[in-house]
Amino acid sequence: MAEADDFASQELHLAPFKGSARKRRKSDHKCRVFSPPEQSALKEYEKLQLRTRRVLSNTYQKLIQAAFLDEGIPGGIKYLINRLLALIGKPSLDPIYIGLFGATGAGKSSLLNAIIHQAMFLPVSGESTCTSCIVQVSSSSCEQYEAKIHLLSDQEWKEELRNLTKLLQRPEEEDGEDDSWDRDNAVEEAIWKLQVLYGNGAERKSYEELLREKPRAKIPNSRIITLKGEEANELSVKLDPYIRTQMRHTDGRPVRTQIWPLIKYVEVTLPRSEVIPEGVVLVDIPGTGDFNSKIDEMWKRTIDKCSVIWVISDIEKISGGETHEELLCESIKACQRGVCQEIALVATKSDKLHLPEYLRERKGENWEFESQREAILERNEAVNQQNNRTLKEKLRRILPTDSKILEASDLVYTVSAQEYWRQELLNEEETEISKLRDFIRKKFLEKKRKTVTDYVTEAFGVLLLADTLNSQDGLTNEFFHLSSLRRFVEERIQLLQTDVDRCFSRVQHPLQEGVRNARASYRRILSGCLTRSKGNQGFHQTLKAVCLRDGVYASRTLARIDLNEAITQPIYDSVDPVFGNIFRVGKDTSSALIFHIDTFKRSLQEKMAEVMIKRGWKSDSCKHNFLVQEINAILGDLEGQILRKKKRIYESLCSSIQNDLKLCYEEAAHITGKKACERMKDAIRRGVDRQVAEGLFERAQERMKTQFQQLKNGIIEKVKGSVSTMLILASPREDLSKELSDVKREYREMEKLYNSLREIAENAVMRRGMQEFLMRMSPRKVSYPRNSTLVLCD
Repeated sequence: MAEADDFASQELHLAPFKGSARKRRKSDHKCRVFSPPEQSALKEYEKLQLRTRRVLSNTYQKLIQAAFLDEGIPGGIKYLINRLLALIGKPSLDPIYIGLFGATGAGKSSLLNAIIHQAMFLPVSGESTCTSCIVQVSSSSCEQYEAKIHLLSDQEWKEELRNLTKLLQRPEEEDGEDDSWDRDNAVEEAIWKLQVLYGNGAERKSYEELLREKPRAKIPNSRIITLKGEEANELSVKLDPYIRTQMRHTDGRPVRTQIWPLIKYVEVTLPRSEVIPEGVVLVDIPGTGDFNSKIDEMWKRTIDKCSVIWVISDIEKISGGETHEELLCESIKACQRGVCQEIALVATKSDKLHLPEYLRERKGENWEFESQREAILERNEAVNQQNNRTLKEKLRRILPTDSKILEASDLVYTVSAQEYWRQELLNEEETEISKLRDFIRKKFLEKKRKTVTDYVTEAFGVLLLADTLNSQDGLTNEFFHLSSLRRFVEERIQLLQTDVDRCFSRVQHPLQEGVRNARASYRRILSGCLTRSKGNQGFHQTLKAVCLRDGVYASRTLARIDLNEAITQPIYDSVDPVFGNIFRVGKDTSSALIFHIDTFKRSLQEKMAEVMIKRGWKSDSCKHNFLVQEINAILGDLEGQILRKKKRIYESLCSSIQNDLKLCYEEAAHITGKKACERMKDAIRRGVDRQVAEGLFERAQERMKTQFQQLKNGIIEKVKGSVSTMLILASPREDLSKELSDVKREYREMEKLYNSLREIAENAVMRRGMQEFLMRMSPRKVSYPRNSTLVLCD
């Protein structure tokens, strides 16, 4: 108990700065997020989780010692040991990734600095590109500030090097008058990367020559650079050159770090921080990907693993900006293919306002402002309402109309990181940094409560199994023969298969319609992608980069180009609403896959209860409880499997198009000489026309249908195998009870822990009531945290 108390205390009395106790207390008071009732509830949940893990470990030790004494381990005990191992190894909380997704100069880093209450921790620099790579910021029980810079592997860099040298190839037959070699963004970036790593003149060397060159910077064998600092600003100074965009100096001065072209992503870990509780990861995501395929894949994977995405935009560019719209579309796609369930727009620099100009725009509206602050607040409220409506309209076109995300009260935030520190025009609450922190706090509390509840419940089910196996002869005559239940399960599995088929069949018509639309519009879409307002000037090498990456080009400064996604978009436009309905969560509707799985689960549990009542057995029978808990655990795992498969299904359309057009892109990439840019475009057009005539979109349609079929088969196989094993284990087996160690003590302790879940919830509700009473009686004395409502144990 003392260990648990100490651990929970360490987790909850957190400080955003490392330093003296006085500094920590002062800072902690400034940025404290959790209210005392929430801290108490969290402490109880931490203790509960630790004690549960200890009981599971003790049970595992007993079983494994007994198992090693026998020549063969019975299947039931093996199943139990594997379940125990899986539970013991489960993390205390799966990370909650919150993505800050924005374009150059949008203020992502400034916003992140304000949220974590660390001024200038990540580099900031006005309108220019500042953060050059993905940066993940989290906290842990470490004593120092720490950063890990992850580099491309040797093989990954060789692949990048090959593409860079191909991009820079300039055959002799191209004379100076040809417009195809104008230095565009792709060429400039490729030259800069090679010069930084290998020195001036590297851009004129071949791939083989550069392989023999040694990079100017020392590269660790582990491909990870670790930096540490006692204070936040100490680490910040060390980290800055690795994550700040390295610009070319006009005077020839060297860059601060010669390793940045190899940087894949950066992990920053803060000492214990209540502002970012351990388990929450804030991710600074650049607005575009990268020419390097591995870094670009990482960019997309990072977006897809975020359960929350904040689309960051300057308040003056949030309405109608092309880049902002592209980022918003990418974020909405993440809701379809990934785990993202919440999106919000965050308008930064909300203190910016030129009052005379604003008043002139408002002329005739009878607006009178006594101060700049009033005008800012009025403008921010208008931006909030307008963009809230706009975002909901966009989401309704893609997602089900009753999706959880559309019910959110806060879809738009107007924040000012600068005023958070300055507080000249706006106070802290008006900067809305506290609103974002409050969102993080609620998200963490909700996830922590659910994680601990599920963990303790599943652990109780495993101990029920152990106790059941250990006392078979006492239950042999009492418990019913399971053959009737097996027959019922087989019937329900057949019904589940039919329901899943019917659920997936809803995508057939939209798919067919989407294919027709894609065939009708692909030429127009492709022409738009290949046409530039300046003609071919400066576009040749960019187009070559697109072809080298199989139709995709991303740079640190230009808008992302993806020809495959562009010509597939008509199919997605048709499929998206139905796809969202199939994979929706939290809504009880027959169009959702999870609805049919829940129906299957309830039917099994109701059947077990019915049989027990008919036979006159007590409702708290060990075997009945075991079966109920195992069904919950099996189908809970199934939900995770579905979520992982969902991404593969959604991306199958675009992946199919890209795979079928590979030869077309390869042909275009090899084109050189006079008018190469136009000839490349023609090659792409001809290649796409040829593939469309041969069934390009129809093949993509079939591949998506195949992915759906594989998911259905996986669901049915999982249910059949797991439920069958569960029923076998519930059958009377005297041979197991003789070989199983006595775990009655662990079972009784686990039963107490399971029952304490309700007690914790009741205590939290009582504390919330007391907090609300005190706030009514003495609001000045009990006033923090602002906008705080206890959500842990609703």
